[in-house]
Amino acid sequence: MLLGVNIDHIATLRNARGGVEPDVIKAAAIAEENGASSITTHLREDRRHIKDEDVYSLIKTLKTRLNLEMAMDDDIRYIALDIKPYSICLVPERRQEVTTEGGLDVSGCIEKVAEFIKPLLDAGIIVSLFIDADEEQVKAAAQTGAQFIELHTGAYSECFGYKEEEQEFQKLKNSAGLARSLGLKVNAGHGLNYENVHRMHEIEGLQELNIGHSIISRAVFTGLGEAVSRMKGLIE
Repeated sequence: MLLGVNIDHIATLRNARGGVEPDVIKAAAIAEENGASSITTHLREDRRHIKDEDVYSLIKTLKTRLNLEMAMDDDIRYIALDIKPYSICLVPERRQEVTTEGGLDVSGCIEKVAEFIKPLLDAGIIVSLFIDADEEQVKAAAQTGAQFIELHTGAYSECFGYKEEEQEFQKLKNSAGLARSLGLKVNAGHGLNYENVHRMHEIEGLQELNIGHSIISRAVFTGLGEAVSRMKGLIE
C-alpha cells in the first residue's frame, strides 16, 4: 500500500497565529522525503486551513502527487481545473463540522455527482469519491464515471478495540471487494492511526491510505520526518 499524507493541520497551526509558520510547502517536502507517495490537502469552502495560494504553490513544488480534497463547489472546481492536480477526492462538507463526519451520499445524487466530475475527468484528473462502507454507495459510485473510491474508515477507527470493531471492519472489507468487482480502485482513510492501521493489510486491493491528523499529532513529539516514516513502515 501507498501512503498519502494530509498536511491540512500544518496549515491549521499556521493560521492560529496568522503568519507563515509552520510552512506547509516545507512540510510537504519533508513528508515526500520520508515516504509519502502523495500529499493531500482539503481546500474547504471556508478556507479554515489550506488556502488557495497553498495549492498553487504545492502544484509547482511537489515531487510526488497532489490529491485535492474538495466539496461539490463550482469555485473550487474552477481552481482544480486551473491547477490540474493528479487527483481530486470529492467529500461532503458542512461549515459547522470539526472534520469530515461521513461519506458522500452518492446514491442520493448519482446524476449530480456525474455531472460535477465530468469536466475534471475530461481534464485528465483522477476522481475519487469519499464514501461510507455501504453497498448502495459503492454501486452508485460505479455509475458516476469516477475511477476510485476512498472508503471512510472513521467508524472502524472509533470502534477499534471494542466489540463493534469486527462488524465495522467487515463492512470495509466487503465494500472494497464489491468496488473492485465493479471496476473501481480503492483507497481508504479517516481516523487511522499507529495502533489501528495494521488491519488495513487484511483488505485485499487497497491502493493508498490517506492519513493526516495522527501523523501531525505524532510529529509534535518526534518530528514530521519520523512520524511519516514510522507510518510508512507500518503500512508497507
